[in-house]
Amino acid sequence: MTIPTRALGRTGFEVTILGYGAMELRGEPHGPAIDDADAGRLLNELLDAGINLIDTSVDYGRSEELIGRHVGSRRDEYFLASKCGCPLSPTPGRTPPYPHDHSAANVRAGVEQSLRRLRTDRLDLVQVHMSPTRAQMEDDGTIEELQRLREEGKVRFLGMSGILPNLAEHILMDAFDVFQIPYSALQPEHDELIRRAAQAGAGVLIRGGAARGTTSADKAWRPQPIGLSENVARDRWEAAGLDQLLDGMSRHEFVLRFTLSHPALSSTIVGTSNLTHLRENVEIASRGPLADDLYAEAVHRLSTTD
Repeated sequence: MTIPTRALGRTGFEVTILGYGAMELRGEPHGPAIDDADAGRLLNELLDAGINLIDTSVDYGRSEELIGRHVGSRRDEYFLASKCGCPLSPTPGRTPPYPHDHSAANVRAGVEQSLRRLRTDRLDLVQVHMSPTRAQMEDDGTIEELQRLREEGKVRFLGMSGILPNLAEHILMDAFDVFQIPYSALQPEHDELIRRAAQAGAGVLIRGGAARGTTSADKAWRPQPIGLSENVARDRWEAAGLDQLLDGMSRHEFVLRFTLSHPALSSTIVGTSNLTHLRENVEIASRGPLADDLYAEAVHRLSTTD
């Protein structure tokens, strides 16, 4: 099996259309339990399978440390993305998402902490986390500090993990090489801005592209995309009659390959701590996008039910 690749905007990098999101390695109490040995097996297997993009964050508990420990020696095999503006340690008594600090001092401290944890001398991509406003970043000196870190060779490219309502102004800033944006067949609200980001020359990483909560093992309805209620997701699916288009595919495969069909996508980041799920996702991604006519029909159905 070979996972197709696409250009990551103007960065010059080619990334697999399936990337790995390391949030599921954060451990308990905010994620699934996973011991160090299992994390190591999963991280090495995903690289062996050909995935060449890993996305993590200071916010993701011990994920950075696990990546550094288990695949730091394979650093040249993957494009490494993390985030900035995060608190350097969990806020006592709070559950995620924690309050973020996009000041120059915290941006620098976060990047340098990530470098140590990830056991690397550079981050390929640092993404501003939690989609702050342009005004806030200007007041905090966020972009200027990231540019200094880039000049020092600690960061290669600058990114934004952005959402409505601030994403449009982020694109107009012309400061970001890559955008990470939520999207799936069941959560299409950012579609136009995804296209706009790509037209501006940026790479696009999609999160939520598998509408997490779906299953490839049965036909029970369980999608719970991030930021989208189960009822809304189910209603969109049923109103569009997407079960009629599956032709033997599971809902999970259909949703993931629908995302992979988006013309502006560079990669979709899918996280798991389960080796079986990882292998299923790799197999699905190796099949590539949906057939053009099937994708067009799904887009038409979804667009007429909004």
